Amino acid sequence: MKTEFEVNGQPVALDVEPRLSLADCLRRDLHLTGTHVGCEHGVCGACTVLIDGEAVRACLTLAVQADGRRITTVEGLSDDQALSPLQAAFRRHNALQCGFCTPGMITTAHALLSEEPNCDEHRVREVLSGNLCRCTGYMPIVKAVLDARSAYQGQSPAQRSNLTSVEK
Repeated sequence: MKTEFEVNGQPVALDVEPRLSLADCLRRDLHLTGTHVGCEHGVCGACTVLIDGEAVRACLTLAVQADGRRITTVEGLSDDQALSPLQAAFRRHNALQCGFCTPGMITTAHALLSEEPNCDEHRVREVLSGNLCRCTGYMPIVKAVLDARSAYQGQSPAQRSNLTSVEK
């Protein structure tokens, strides 16, 4: 099936099998390997991407369902020059160890902070509870998300969803 969508600001037109997952399409066809595939059942959150700004499990989404939509992967949350404020906070707080869950954690946290820049620790924990991490114990991840809130505060929703580098 022919499908056309935008990925990280770039238009994409592909012929895909109807049963191809968006995660596999991103990784195999578009070589965007930041989207990790873990459980393939939507449980672990490693494959989380943003579709029109909403955090979605790419392993449970078919590539054809992305037709006409705007997809943002972890690669689209920073530019080639600098880390995003959220990524910089993850680095400052050592909020990653093996790194497998990190792209899903960052995209999920970005969606949360774009919608709720004043969220509290309880809300961060609630939203991130759908993303599994076997290394960090979550405490540094939660601290990093709370630390990054200031970069999202005082911005319009459109500015928050496009916040991609520490210079912004």
